Amino acid sequence: MKQTLISLLILFVLAVYPMPAQTPNHATITRTAYAASRENQDSLVVTPKTYTVWVTAYSSTLEETDDTPFITAHNTEVREGIIAANFLPFGTQVKIPKIFGNKIFIVEDRMNRRKKNFIDIWMPNKELEQNFGIHKEVEIVVVN
Repeated sequence: MKQTLISLLILFVLAVYPMPAQTPNHATITRTAYAASRENQDSLVVTPKTYTVWVTAYSSTLEETDDTPFITAHNTEVREGIIAANFLPFGTQVKIPKIFGNKIFIVEDRMNRRKKNFIDIWMPNKELEQNFGIHKEVEIVVVN
């Protein structure tokens, strides 16, 4: 009798609260999405992201940096190809074709907060930095 009541209760619960439909697992979804992307890959056109900015230069002098002039905000040592930018994440690779052709720069430093549409290229000495000057309205291209 007790088992019959339990069986009836289970049937009632299943009738009132049906089981949800089975959903495909993550691997199935991933394979399906991958197959769909492979089918459309020939029609995909990747347009690089570009920004128009002012380009300046800086060097590792105490008047231009904090108390660690040879360490970037990303906690790496300054070196050729490092730029500072506030609007791009650390590790972003960019080209500045008008000035440097296909040379790739990496964002590993930051500038003063008031600098919104600027990038600052690290130079090994003050003379090179001052000779570089300010380049207005320069297009940069995000590589990654």
